[in-house]
Amino acid sequence: MARWPRPPLLSIPVRAQGAITLNGASQFNDEHAFTRSMARFEELVRQYYGKPINFVLHKNSSLGLEKQYFEYMAQGRAVDYAIVSPAHMSTFSRAAPFIDAPFIFRDLEHWNGVLDADMFKPVADEIERRARVMLIGYAGGGVRNIFANKPLRSIAELRGLKVRVQGAPIWSRSFAAIGMSPTVIAYNEVYNGIQNNVIDAGENEAAGVEQMRFFEVAPQLALTRHAITIRPLCFSSASFARLPNDLQAAIRRAGKEAGAFGRQIESSEDEAKLEVLEKAGKLHRVEFTERPQMKRLVDPIMQAYAKEIGAEAILGRINALNA
Repeated sequence: MARWPRPPLLSIPVRAQGAITLNGASQFNDEHAFTRSMARFEELVRQYYGKPINFVLHKNSSLGLEKQYFEYMAQGRAVDYAIVSPAHMSTFSRAAPFIDAPFIFRDLEHWNGVLDADMFKPVADEIERRARVMLIGYAGGGVRNIFANKPLRSIAELRGLKVRVQGAPIWSRSFAAIGMSPTVIAYNEVYNGIQNNVIDAGENEAAGVEQMRFFEVAPQLALTRHAITIRPLCFSSASFARLPNDLQAAIRRAGKEAGAFGRQIESSEDEAKLEVLEKAGKLHRVEFTERPQMKRLVDPIMQAYAKEIGAEAILGRINALNA
């Protein structure tokens, strides 16, 4: 298993030469939508704050993975801000993975409408209360599909598929309901897992498939379109509380705008990335014919999950939007 440098134990932010320093973290390089969104956040904070401030963005998983970033932010150490998948918040909030669970959104228009209406505010409030991590903006917008080492066109061909899923239980439940054999392994172990036949497949949006080079071991991309990502831009409540009021206001404003910037990037570039990979002969898109049937199998699971976490009203509002 990969190891990363032990993060500093001292609480941050810190003041260096009169300026506050804030630390961010990204699993990815400069080109990834998440890293670009956080760079935009930094620019906007500087603009709105108008005073000297330093940012250190730790890239390429130098501080571990998103799960670790969220834990550090909850503890008020090492990481002040990061983009984190809701699935990695489930230890602190059972409702968190509901934010972008499978088959919640019909399409990008529906997804945008839900975010514009701030329907997930009750979930964000719970996460802040339980984990002491604020969701200050929403990036994402990638459509998630299944990448595999064989073409998959129907539910029958998915049955028994050993597929890596995110750690939140709703993902395992949903994929099991369709007939697959979901497996939770670390994101950075997916490539080797497929290469060594530990798993047959994974699921991700285009940016992740490109960045992690999953197409090298699983070049068949089944267009299941089972989820559209929401990736909250998070900020440590403990760090936030130590900041002056004018910087707090700048962070809240910048977070919302940087999230919208990230959504625009990823949703607009998603298709283009897949086209480039396919034209280069690195990936083959396989039309999946039974998405409606998949959704029907998952709907009862989602209803039960929403009831379990007290999110029935939210799910009802989501389903009613543009129905």
